[in-house]
Amino acid sequence: MKKGKQIYEGKAKKVFETDDKDLYIQEFKDDATAFDATKRGTIKGKGVVNNKISAVLFTLLEKKGVKTHFVKLLSDREMLVKRLDIIPVEVTMRNIVAGGMAKMLGLEEGIALKSPVLEYHYKNDALHDPLFNDYHIRALGLATEAEMELVRKNSFKVNDVLREFFTDKGLQLVDFKLEFGRHKGQVLLGDEISPDTCRLWDKETNKKMDKDRFRRDLGQIEETYQEVLKRVEG
Repeated sequence: MKKGKQIYEGKAKKVFETDDKDLYIQEFKDDATAFDATKRGTIKGKGVVNNKISAVLFTLLEKKGVKTHFVKLLSDREMLVKRLDIIPVEVTMRNIVAGGMAKMLGLEEGIALKSPVLEYHYKNDALHDPLFNDYHIRALGLATEAEMELVRKNSFKVNDVLREFFTDKGLQLVDFKLEFGRHKGQVLLGDEISPDTCRLWDKETNKKMDKDRFRRDLGQIEETYQEVLKRVEG
């Protein structure tokens, strides 16, 4: 697969065209950002870790019936993916109170929720990805009701599959972010699934095993990312 011109560079990834108009190459970077990119840094080896973890998890989800943009790994930092028209709605699934939910509702971090919570956020960095709902999505014409029903159904399915998977690896899946897009009329899961997009806590110690180590200056960032990869691949 021939790598063509770069068409996008985000906070964590670059995207390149290929000689197939329906396929892109997604390259993972070591750059780290937090708080809408007001905090910036580098986590050595993060791109490799996130690429490999995402590949494992996308493969698992495909086997469980969740259609994704993942095609195959190309290298330590690159994966081949299907071209998506991204739906500008970020989904957050929450199992334990943390992060934005704790702040917004004045709740103590670490409270286990009685049932998973699904949130929609308008994908717009300039507006800090504000929380919104189905009525906004419908009124703005961002996606059809049928598309959002698929997004909702698949988000809960992903949560069920990943919670079981991470539990077996000694990790609690606290919350995570998902993005979806359209490919040839189908709604597919896109982006990545990694310690950048998931909150993961060690089951025994509650040690934070994700990008919160960078956000909160907790140290042992590279070592923790490598430990998560080891568990995921083990």
